[in-house]
Amino acid sequence: MGFSTEFNSVCKYKSEQELYELLEYGRGKMVKSGFRVFPTGQKVIAYTPNNEAIAIVRILASIAEINFQGEEVTEVEMELVRKLTEEESRIQTALAYEMFFGDRK
Repeated sequence: MGFSTEFNSVCKYKSEQELYELLEYGRGKMVKSGFRVFPTGQKVIAYTPNNEAIAIVRILASIAEINFQGEEVTEVEMELVRKLTEEESRIQTALAYEMFFGDRK
């Protein structure tokens, strides 16, 4: 058992519903498998499930726990700072593929 550290600039959503709540209400949370460390107070780029940069968010809380099913999970609460412009999204997405996601197929 150990903690994984997330890249400081990446906050990738796996669920469209979690992303929708963030963009619609300005606050939201996402659940990640395993114990992970997200730096509270830091601003990061949020990515869609399709690896597209979409917004700047601030991490408000990061809670690692074992849920009722016995799984290690981390819940991350965030607030929307702002949505990215089309140009910002295109550039950040291209950089993320080079740095984090690998080559596009």
